[in-house]
Amino acid sequence: MTQSTTSTFAWQNRELITHWKSALDIIETKGQAVFTELFDYVEPQQGPLNGAIISIKDLFQVQGYKTQAGSVFLDGSLAQEDAEAVVALRKAGASLLGHTNMTELAYSGLGLNPHYGTPDNPINAGRITGGSTSGGAASVALGVADAALGTDTGGSLRIPAGFCGLTGFKPSQQTVSRKGCLPLSNSLDSVGPIAKTVEECELLWQILSGTTTSSETAKSSDADELRIVVPTNFGMNDLDPLVEEGFVAKLAQLEAASITIEHRFIEALESYKNLPVWQFSAFECHTFYGKNYDLDNAEIDPRVASRIARAKTINEEVFQQTQAARQAFIQQMANEEANTLILLPTVAVVAPKFSDLEQDADYDRLNLLCLRNTSLANVLNGCSISLPFSFKQEPMGLMLTAANGQDQALLSLAKKWQAILSR
Repeated sequence: MTQSTTSTFAWQNRELITHWKSALDIIETKGQAVFTELFDYVEPQQGPLNGAIISIKDLFQVQGYKTQAGSVFLDGSLAQEDAEAVVALRKAGASLLGHTNMTELAYSGLGLNPHYGTPDNPINAGRITGGSTSGGAASVALGVADAALGTDTGGSLRIPAGFCGLTGFKPSQQTVSRKGCLPLSNSLDSVGPIAKTVEECELLWQILSGTTTSSETAKSSDADELRIVVPTNFGMNDLDPLVEEGFVAKLAQLEAASITIEHRFIEALESYKNLPVWQFSAFECHTFYGKNYDLDNAEIDPRVASRIARAKTINEEVFQQTQAARQAFIQQMANEEANTLILLPTVAVVAPKFSDLEQDADYDRLNLLCLRNTSLANVLNGCSISLPFSFKQEPMGLMLTAANGQDQALLSLAKKWQAILSR
């Protein structure tokens, strides 16, 4: 397999063991609550990721270590084998640093965890990193990891990337194996990376998916066929004024670079807004974990437990109706907007302060706002990337969402936009 190797990355050609030891020192002094456990150093295999240190979300099996999903109630036995995504990273020469902290069971976009603590935002002290891949984003923003392996069910890669000044890529679900990864929602979960640049996310996706450069070269030209649309009927209401101002400023920057951006009504999004999206995680999480655990009496974060409990308000028949409505939405988008790339702010708000989340009502409101724009890609079964930018010293994200299978075209376009946004 041949991956894209034209880019030069900061982790190439460095003294790995020296950097590893430095990372451990930083974790000890500044990385509280970023990791749930650290792995022993293992001499890496030869491959395109030699020199790269990768953190692993606490959903993926790593042989010889526990997989706890940010919880304390799950079976704590040691994994007998690596998850398939972890196998791919090892074969490519990556060094695995540790399991990163996360929202319990990956069930929130805010990243808080009452069992292991919640990491502070490394570039915005006193604010959250976002979730559920909170520790993963923090590990990259701290500089102890070059990239993070995580999951995205409703924005769990892109939200923390947006809050931490990083790039988060949610691939099309079928492109990366989820074997050996604990689920939240089998319908919506995707496996992908958080890194500093689009090029790093692209390389990691190619490795995780087994995609060769030669087989994807033609698809990258598809980026020229995509129409960039900011919907007038979704994702732009209730924005934090600073987010709105920053997004408008970046649109102007892109248009000044001769990029055509449409602003128009997308009919299919009216169908999407009528979908009870909460059912996917609630019903499928309850079904999976309820087989082996008494969820009513388990020691679970109350804010997570209350979401799981919503599954009791529906039955299999109702859930299958929701699944059918989702498929109808996906088909409507394919029929009416096949070459549309949706452009939105990644998150409607700037990273909340910890003090903003003390009351349950505020937590629920901000959680929904954080997940609103990002969840679209998961329900669409598409691919989506959050590109970082800073506006008035606040880290933010600009998000591009494309249809299923357009991953390489999206990444190719994102590389061009990254250069513009960084000016």
